Amino acid sequence: MFLKKITQTVFLLISIGTIAQEMSFEEYNPTSTLVVPTHEVKKAKFPFIDIHSHQRDMSPSALSSLIKDMDALNEGLMVNLSGGSGERLKNMLENINTNYPNRFAVFANVDFDNVGKKGWTENAVKQLEEDVKAGARGLKVFKSLGLRYKDTNGKRIAIDDNRLDPIWAKCGELGIPVLIHAADPKSFWDPMNSDNERWLELKIHSRRKRTDTDPAPWQQIIDEQHRMFKKHPNTNFINAHMGWYANDLGKLSELLDEIPNMYVGIAAVIAELGRQPKSANAFFTKYQDRILFGKDSWKPEEFPTYFRVLESEDEYFPYYKKYHAFWSMYGLGLSDEVLKKVYYKNALKLLPNIDASIFPKEL
Repeated sequence: MFLKKITQTVFLLISIGTIAQEMSFEEYNPTSTLVVPTHEVKKAKFPFIDIHSHQRDMSPSALSSLIKDMDALNEGLMVNLSGGSGERLKNMLENINTNYPNRFAVFANVDFDNVGKKGWTENAVKQLEEDVKAGARGLKVFKSLGLRYKDTNGKRIAIDDNRLDPIWAKCGELGIPVLIHAADPKSFWDPMNSDNERWLELKIHSRRKRTDTDPAPWQQIIDEQHRMFKKHPNTNFINAHMGWYANDLGKLSELLDEIPNMYVGIAAVIAELGRQPKSANAFFTKYQDRILFGKDSWKPEEFPTYFRVLESEDEYFPYYKKYHAFWSMYGLGLSDEVLKKVYYKNALKLLPNIDASIFPKEL
């Protein structure tokens, strides 16, 4: 009996120890024991333009709050891509012009509902002209084009649909850039299994999962976008999120060489760049005239991670969202010349009627 109790006790202790060692992937997040020099970068080295921001509220009080955070980060100009059109856009611009006329720019948006309805294209072009006349500095196209929008016959609207051509052509005529977000990361279309780097994100945000029939294959949507760029060589396009090729800079290089009117923004893909510092540094150096700084979600506390990746040569530091990137990152150590172009020079080249006086003057 005594031996039986000892055996039961030992078994219980082993079982408890085993359970204590079991944890989910989400829970396993060990603190690194690596000791290397660190250089926190709380403020960008040069004033920067955030080409990719979304602000629904641009009331005077909201603008004042934004300015405080922008000044702390050394953000010279914020580009709000969620301007809408018509009266909403005008009200937003009026608040900006009255309070901080040289610190914000706003892009207009097109509503692609009712494509196929008689007069839709002409009306969309006319509204765009009015929005630019009111002060819009560009056009933002959301990923719903290519993913969600359907025409009046119930067919998915392809990004290179001929009925949209007058809009892209008008942007070139008006001298405004088009910033477009097409599709989502390729992993959202891949099988959700242990080989998928975005498995955790798809588990947390299950609605992000796509298939070849929901609504179309990833490559098809991406190719539609590139064909559209090529059809309109007189219009400058800023491919949001590096066109989802930040994980394949070789392919992105081919596209940039092939499409001279295509630029790329780095919003929401800094983790991809931070895990390939040598390749990314070479890419930024070669295409320094075609890359623009952007962040996407407005969370000031996350900007220093971008600055650290771009400016420092730090090793093995974490990203702030495990479900986006469970790996550690490294600084690219970009030169001042490249940083200036990425931070503000390239954006100033593309955006019309921007007050450049708040940015450094070259000697």
